Amino acid sequence: MTMPYPVNRTIVAVRWMTSEEADEEGWYDYEDVPVIVLDDGSTIYPSRDWEGNDGGALFGRFSDNNPFYLLKPLAGR
Repeated sequence: MTMPYPVNRTIVAVRWMTSEEADEEGWYDYEDVPVIVLDDGSTIYPSRDWEGNDGGALFGRFSDNNPFYLLKPLAGR
């Protein structure tokens, strides 16, 4: 059985994980977990490992090969 993936969707927002979403995953350290929201309401977020043990960081590259990363700003900045 092949798992369906949200293909041919458009990213409409990038935000930080809510406490409710973290509770659903059983995560405690969630405040710095980015969430990608798609046009159909699907969400994508990184995990520290393949077992789903807490959230992780997102890194990537733009089409011009410049890197990007998502980091939550520290309070007071």
